[in-house]
Amino acid sequence: MPAEEHKPRNEPKAPPMASGETRENIIQVTDFAAGYGNKNILHDVSFSVRRGEILVIAGDSGSGKSTLLKHMIGLLIPAKGTILIDGGDLACAPAGPQRDEIISKFGVSFQGGALFGSMTVLENVKLQLQEFAHLPGEMSDMIALTRLQLVGLADSAQQMPAELSGGMQKRAAIARALARDPHIVFMDEPSAGLDPITSAEMDQLILSLNKLLGTTFVIVSHELASILGIAHRVLLFHSEKRTLVAEGDPRELGKSSKDPWVKAFFNREIPKQEHQAAPAGNEKPL
Repeated sequence: MPAEEHKPRNEPKAPPMASGETRENIIQVTDFAAGYGNKNILHDVSFSVRRGEILVIAGDSGSGKSTLLKHMIGLLIPAKGTILIDGGDLACAPAGPQRDEIISKFGVSFQGGALFGSMTVLENVKLQLQEFAHLPGEMSDMIALTRLQLVGLADSAQQMPAELSGGMQKRAAIARALARDPHIVFMDEPSAGLDPITSAEMDQLILSLNKLLGTTFVIVSHELASILGIAHRVLLFHSEKRTLVAEGDPRELGKSSKDPWVKAFFNREIPKQEHQAAPAGNEKPL
């Protein structure tokens, strides 16, 4: 029999953008800066997010990824600059209908799921439908169940969060984030704490929801495999520079970036030091 032909290993490819979506910006961050007291966390950050794309915020530990996310969802107020969500500025919007209108345009899936342990999965998902959309019980049940069907948890609707695995809890959190049919879903480390198979299933769920619903995803992640598998575009932050150092297709940045640290990040390498430390005393290197 002829020898089997050797096939080169396939490199990750960019996932297709959600179909039927226009490419105008749905989020605009301009001259953003953040800090606590006298400590500067981020400065001079400007970027946009296109409607229907999956944007990943990445960087080394302490680079301000989660801080940026907290500002984008309105938990913190920028020290400088603006963050516009579909044209609205949460930091300036007064409490009431104007602020509620901006908040209704996005959902949030927190790292640990943040489900209420005393409620069933269905009750967790329908809570904001009752509290914010003021829908009656029967209608909120129906909508919540459809959201659970989207994430493959329809059969777990009456279970308590403690009865679910970590991956299922994260799926339930995504269903809750989708409850009000938002334009944007923010996610904090969706693959954190998951085994490789469950993490890959989470990636596929995000891609499927993006394609099916056209939802824009803004995701904080440090999992390189997930970043390469789902991101249309990545923003890379550096803890020492405290700002955005690279932006683009993560599959290309690892090849073409002129910044050694950026290339090292996407290739899982230890960055080369520009200057090696001199030997102590009169010692000479071997």
